[in-house]
Amino acid sequence: MKHRYLGNSGLKVSELIYGNWLTHASQVAEQQAIDTVNAALEGGITTFDTADAYANQAAEVVLGKALKGQRREGIEILTKVYWPVAAKGPNDCGLSRKHIFESINGSLQRLQTDYVDLYQAHRFDYETPLEETMQAFADLVRMGKVLYVGVSEWNAQQIREGQKLASQLGFKLISNQPQYSMLWRVIEAEVIPTSVELGLGQIVWSPMAQGVLTGKYLPGQPAPAGSRAADPSMASIVEKFMGDATLSAVQKLRPLAEGLDLTMAQFALAWVLQNKAVSAAIVGASRPEQMKDNLGASGVEIPADVMAEVDKVLAGVYMTDPSLTKSPAERPC
Repeated sequence: MKHRYLGNSGLKVSELIYGNWLTHASQVAEQQAIDTVNAALEGGITTFDTADAYANQAAEVVLGKALKGQRREGIEILTKVYWPVAAKGPNDCGLSRKHIFESINGSLQRLQTDYVDLYQAHRFDYETPLEETMQAFADLVRMGKVLYVGVSEWNAQQIREGQKLASQLGFKLISNQPQYSMLWRVIEAEVIPTSVELGLGQIVWSPMAQGVLTGKYLPGQPAPAGSRAADPSMASIVEKFMGDATLSAVQKLRPLAEGLDLTMAQFALAWVLQNKAVSAAIVGASRPEQMKDNLGASGVEIPADVMAEVDKVLAGVYMTDPSLTKSPAERPC
């Protein structure tokens, strides 16, 4: 497993990060979740990403149990704050000082740790003054509860304004966590150049486009039983990639992956890691065997001609509009 610096900081993270958004405490039984975390650890992954909102706080509990007994200095634990949690009352979401402090204290208890390595603003909060948010993060850093601070799905202007305030308060934003894949490239035009300028690394989520880039969805055919697209509660997060033109183009990637002796999943992960602005890609495996397959993407170098062929194959179906990087206009609670 390769490790990379997170932005311009001195913190190294594994270039594949285990994330438990849609799995722990929801889709996957607890022991299976723990077994998958162990497979990640055995494969050299040291970095684990979660959020208080995942399974309404329960995913952090499972991850805390799974990592119990590990040498704390040898792993990196990442969590987030913003989306509604707990009773989802008027102060149970957003980036107010009240919610940030209450959230970090709850996350530390659930994760069974005294600090988190990276605390991330899960979206931008238009209803809380940015000065209040950044002051709260600065205070948590000084208290030692948070070592580093990052953001998720902030646009370029928000990142610039946040970094300016962070610098004035004596700390730095070191990361952004955006959606990024062969099919979703909306950060390339504005967010990545701004992040590179200001010293933020990208921790990308959904590098397999919610499983579409594994090639399991075929044009003109129903989604496989048990897949996200077949689940009414999750189909909406996949539907933007489910057009026949997109699914047909994805099938044309298969010979490119096979030519490099990679599975489609490994190829998708290796593709995002070719971008030097990307520090790591999040994988959300639900079974140990899935995790072991994903590990094969670490350290892969895709030749320039193959990268160019990917662009040619997917021309017209991947998304690039920078305005698609956005947060809710109103606080969601």
